[in-house]
Amino acid sequence: MIKVIIQQDSEQRITGFTMSGHADFDVHGKDLVCAGASAVVFGTVNALYALTDCEPDVDMADEGGYLSVKLEDASDDSVQTILETMIVSLKTIESEYNEFIKLEYE
Repeated sequence: MIKVIIQQDSEQRITGFTMSGHADFDVHGKDLVCAGASAVVFGTVNALYALTDCEPDVDMADEGGYLSVKLEDASDDSVQTILETMIVSLKTIESEYNEFIKLEYE
């Protein structure tokens, strides 16, 4: 199962997220849940770099199955909008494939 943990500060601003695990919906290369979730989170990271002044701290495993993104400053409204869009997209995947992906908040 893919687990996405969304970190928030005391004002409910998103300060980072971690995605770990494997969906195991299908064999490697045909796993639509994995492909969808990966496209959403990597698109989010690319959007943060391209559309904001934010430089997130990104850590990922070479073999896949792990991505961590942390933000130094979560106060930028554009950054929050991009991250909230990511959550909407991931929740859409979760609503259809909840046996393979789960979102949690901390």
